[in-house]
Amino acid sequence: MSSLFLRFSIQEQVMFAKRLSILVKAGVPILEALNILARSARTRSQRAMFQALVRDVENGQFLSKSMLEYEKIFGNFAINIIRVGEVSGTLHENLNYLAEELKKKQVLRRKVVGAMVYPIFIVFATLGIAGMLTIYVFPKILPIFNSLSFELPFTTRALIAVSNFLIQNGWWVLGGLVGVTVGFVLSLSFAPVRLLVDRLFLKVPIFGSISTSYHMANLSRTLGLLLKSEVMIVEAAAITASTLNNLVYRRELMQISENLKKGEKISKRLLAREHLFPPMLTQMVTVGETTGNLSETLLYLSDIYEHEVDEATKNLTSLIEPVLMIFMGVIVGFIAISIITPIYGITQNLQP
Repeated sequence: MSSLFLRFSIQEQVMFAKRLSILVKAGVPILEALNILARSARTRSQRAMFQALVRDVENGQFLSKSMLEYEKIFGNFAINIIRVGEVSGTLHENLNYLAEELKKKQVLRRKVVGAMVYPIFIVFATLGIAGMLTIYVFPKILPIFNSLSFELPFTTRALIAVSNFLIQNGWWVLGGLVGVTVGFVLSLSFAPVRLLVDRLFLKVPIFGSISTSYHMANLSRTLGLLLKSEVMIVEAAAITASTLNNLVYRRELMQISENLKKGEKISKRLLAREHLFPPMLTQMVTVGETTGNLSETLLYLSDIYEHEVDEATKNLTSLIEPVLMIFMGVIVGFIAISIITPIYGITQNLQP
């Protein structure tokens, strides 16, 4: 079955790994365990996926190999963790590791997305209110201003020009904004554009540092767990690269994988990319490589960076709230002054 229309969320993947781990640990054969999970599938496409996995396992195929058909759903990380568990006889432990790691990544992603939704919502809400006042409210009182003999203030004249432009060309402006947004989203499918956007995003104040910590946490935890599961370091680096959303870091990890084939250490590449990898990561990886305890060092680092992301997202509101308030104040204040100033002029010219 094609995975094109299959939807299997992170939460569903967590439950899949956790339930399968419990069943395998209880001594239930993998084939019977998959049949149990298939019966609890929520959608027809998920049920078909489980049936395909059951069919392959019935034919003597490893579960990890069967899951390769759904690589876009499960990802290289999950498939390789299960593969190592099948080979080493620790499948239930690896499935439990996988469930925990997927849950941690899900929580981390929600924190980052939640932190970025707030300022975006405030900006769009402000622009929406300003647009409503300019297009619908201001034209109602505009005839009064036009009937006056005195010269209107500059702010009012500017608002009149903006209002007239939006009334006459509002749909074209809206269509242009939608077109630019759609074009931008579609352009992200091209690697050079996506790479440029990812590189620029890392330089954005506040959000760039949060993004860096987020990717360091994912990088450290994924690579550390793969190494702990005895995946070869070259393969582990390549798998970790495929799990990263940012193309800048994905390319760096792929290059690290290539350098490892030549006998170079990870820390050498990290040291040469100080603008991408924080000094603490480089120093700790150097210590881990020297002591031969790289996997534990990386897992320790992942906890540190997850804590940094947690603190940064908690403090984000207090950091950017003043900027948002100034932004809202300037736009709404400009409109208010443009409307109130002529009205004040009218009251001053009224005779008893």
